[in-house]
Amino acid sequence: MKPLAALASILAALCLGSAASAQPNASGELVATQGGQLQGVTLASGVHAYLGVPYAAPPVRDLRWRDPQPAARWTGVRHADRFGPQCVQPLRGILTNQYSGAEVSSEDCLYLNVWTRPELKKAPVVVFLHGGAFFIGSGSMALYGGEGVAERGAVFVNLNYRLGILGFLSHPALTAESPHKSSGDYGFLDQIAALKWVKANIAAFGGDPDNVTIVGQSAGSMSVLTLQASPLAKGLFQKAVGMSGAQIGAPAEESVRPLAKAEAEGVKFQALMKAKSLDELRALPADRLVVPRTPGAPGVGPDVDGYVLPMQTGAIFARGQQNDVPLMVGFAHDESFGGLGAIKDLADYRSRVQAKYGARAAQFLALYPAANDDEAIRQARAADRDATMVVGMSAWARAQSATGHAPVYSYMFARAHSYAPGVRFSDMDPATAGAYHTSEVPFWLGSLESFNQFRHTRDWTPEDRAFSRAMTDSLVAFAKTGVPDTAQLHWPRYDARQPMLLELNAEAKPAAWPDQRKLDFFNADAAAALSGPVRD
Repeated sequence: MKPLAALASILAALCLGSAASAQPNASGELVATQGGQLQGVTLASGVHAYLGVPYAAPPVRDLRWRDPQPAARWTGVRHADRFGPQCVQPLRGILTNQYSGAEVSSEDCLYLNVWTRPELKKAPVVVFLHGGAFFIGSGSMALYGGEGVAERGAVFVNLNYRLGILGFLSHPALTAESPHKSSGDYGFLDQIAALKWVKANIAAFGGDPDNVTIVGQSAGSMSVLTLQASPLAKGLFQKAVGMSGAQIGAPAEESVRPLAKAEAEGVKFQALMKAKSLDELRALPADRLVVPRTPGAPGVGPDVDGYVLPMQTGAIFARGQQNDVPLMVGFAHDESFGGLGAIKDLADYRSRVQAKYGARAAQFLALYPAANDDEAIRQARAADRDATMVVGMSAWARAQSATGHAPVYSYMFARAHSYAPGVRFSDMDPATAGAYHTSEVPFWLGSLESFNQFRHTRDWTPEDRAFSRAMTDSLVAFAKTGVPDTAQLHWPRYDARQPMLLELNAEAKPAAWPDQRKLDFFNADAAAALSGPVRD
């Protein structure tokens, strides 16, 4: 075999990713889309996967930092048997918890993937938006695969969208050249383009284009909130699920950075790149366009651009102008991003609270009391979770229930993973991780085995597998009807006057949301810090 052919063969095998369970040379049914004919692969489960389907033109050269354009049609049959490249991003180490194998990245990355079964007709459609803080992640990550959901009765779609500086650069010159006089939210425009592709093509895969549920986790959840708020997404989905991520709440005026501030950060980035003009920025290789994740570096992320988001998400909901669809929101029991940090003992807890909250420390300790070291560690973790995650998810649920007519359901995922003995990670300690950020995703999507694809890290129990099936069935039920109830899981409807959620632990049971007084404390703290740096 010639060297180039051998290299191509190796890369193809690596890019196949979670489709590696496909039977050798097994081809899926031919599907006719608006772009042309597709042929995917048949997995051992009988699910058909169509991978690496272009939903927009490659956003390269002059299309960098512009609205996504229609993908070109093709002639003949396109073999949709491997994932497209992921969008440009930092790569993961092999010892990270969510390592996903060899990663091929490119600026040419606007591809989606579809999982379905031949017998599905007018089935509900689940479109999943990956997380990763808007700078990493892709639809090719095995964790976000759709085989498990398709097995349970829904057509599943996931996708890549532009990330980092390529997906979210705002700049005065970009705003000036835009027909909408906006800049920055190109990643969201990609998601909207993908939803338009789904609307036009998903019936050919057995899906109902008028019954689409958007689901996202972390930055994907923030994306779901943005799409629910955006007038550009009207009619493209009928239900929404947000898992651990929401840019809404106090201080409402800057939940998402205003365009002017985002443009100023773009000018800082131009200076960092030593580029004299927008043309020079567009001429730079994509792998050069990296923002250091260090204090004082240019900020990159979503903005209120005046087009995707005409105003803050909270203001859109307050006016009742959101896409009013059934909503499910939730968070994980042990996730947090900052706050007090890891507490050693009771004395350390009290010292850190005093240092962080000053005159308000006594109020904090009344809300999160601790009398010994163990209580201090637990209360610090609960406070960090409430301050950095629950406030946003609660604000989203309250905003929808206040001005919307569609129902809201909510959950707290509290089930720790079952780890293989002695397993180690570079970014997580299994002994203390608990129900960490993102830990619910494999249960919802039925992708538990994604963690064992490249090395054995989980010893899943029969109970884990049964609980995952119950959660996936609940997700599919919600996608079908807007109500997540099943024979196994019974959901309380969210009521802001006495908010209840479904706690997903060793068993599933109704439980109260964290005390609103705690969330009010952190909202007031955020409002007081409004003059400080904007958090991404």
